[in-house]
Amino acid sequence: KDQLEVAQTALDHNDASTAMKAARRVLKVWPLSDYAPQAQYLIGRCYEADKRDEKAFTAYQQVLEQYPKIENFQEILQRQFEIATRFLNGQRFLLFGYIPFMTSMEKTSDMFAKVVNNGPYSDIAPQAQMDIGTAREKQSEYPLAVQAYERAADRYNDRKDVAADALYKAGLAYNKQAKSADYDQSVAGRAIATFIDFMTLFPNDARVPEVQKIIASLKTEQARGSFHIAEFYEKNNKSNGALIYYNEVLLKDPESPLAATARERIDLLKKQTVQN
Repeated sequence: KDQLEVAQTALDHNDASTAMKAARRVLKVWPLSDYAPQAQYLIGRCYEADKRDEKAFTAYQQVLEQYPKIENFQEILQRQFEIATRFLNGQRFLLFGYIPFMTSMEKTSDMFAKVVNNGPYSDIAPQAQMDIGTAREKQSEYPLAVQAYERAADRYNDRKDVAADALYKAGLAYNKQAKSADYDQSVAGRAIATFIDFMTLFPNDARVPEVQKIIASLKTEQARGSFHIAEFYEKNNKSNGALIYYNEVLLKDPESPLAATARERIDLLKKQTVQN
């Protein structure tokens, strides 16, 4: 107890070095005492005071795993969340524990996942789950981002604000993926389906008009993909396949500029078929 008080007093006076030594001594000499959990917590506080956030997060994780009944569990969880948020916002991880080196959304998403696992129904868990998706988007890992958002929508469906935001962001992540997937019509289709779910479940959400515009854009994207596939078949002298996909352009976005071109190609291909 006395040694723990030394550690706490030192930390209160901004002497992280002395506090770290005292806290470690508690764990080394009295590892099974009632004061060990708080000593492990103070180690995390010392790392955080020295701006060594990754080590602080790990120290807090050890506390929560080894001493899940610790009195200040929620405070420690909050500290983990705040550390992960700093990394999400661009703080760099340290090389050799001291040299600012690089950001890592992989490590950051893992941190948020630990926060969620530590307290799945805590006040901060829904935001932590959403932030996994944000970190994955920053990696351009859109399928993983969608997975994180959909998990948030499913797990926290009783919180309408979270569920609505999660579905909306899942649709946006699909939309980003669709823009780089010319020949993957399923991505745009999943984006549209997700946005339709959003509008059905939350018809009064202020974002519905925006979503309607995105759906229209996605249908244009689908038409563009079908058009490119049709061109591919036509260049390879596969008229039947080309006709199928040119017709899909008309079905998916009949008012688009591509639709007019598709009609012309359909007429030409039909004439060629008759002539042959």
